[in-house]
Amino acid sequence: MNRLKYCHASDSFVLLFACGQASSQVIVRVNDAKPVKLDANNLAELPRQVAVLKDHGKQINYEGVLLHDVFARNGVDFGKGLRGNQLSSYVVAIGTDGYQVVYSLADFDPSITNSAIILADERDGKPLDAKEGPFRIVVPNDKRPARSVRLLKEIDVVQLKK
Repeated sequence: MNRLKYCHASDSFVLLFACGQASSQVIVRVNDAKPVKLDANNLAELPRQVAVLKDHGKQINYEGVLLHDVFARNGVDFGKGLRGNQLSSYVVAIGTDGYQVVYSLADFDPSITNSAIILADERDGKPLDAKEGPFRIVVPNDKRPARSVRLLKEIDVVQLKK
């Protein structure tokens, strides 16, 4: 696993999902705080959401939790909405297959967008299979699922610095 540098919560933080294909545990690191291990029981404490994804013309229903809620629970201060330096924060999601996607942190702020991006653990009412999970990011409002990362292993939220 990569070693990561941490900054103050108002500047940036790192959220790391260490959930290799066999593990269903999520490790959250914010600043220099002790890592927090989340599992299905911890995530069950958050409100569940359904996101619909169209893949090759077929509608698929995913269920999970809003990444906004995961981020807010682990140190991102969305307050009345992101502003200032927070708007230069970005999110990198990496799958165990090496697939990587970059998002703006603003993509997760409901005061800015209606994207409702979720961390899914179910597809059509069943746990994600080994080809998709145990976790997958689902971006329901995209025209195609290119930013929906399957086999999710890691998410880094970083404040851009110049």
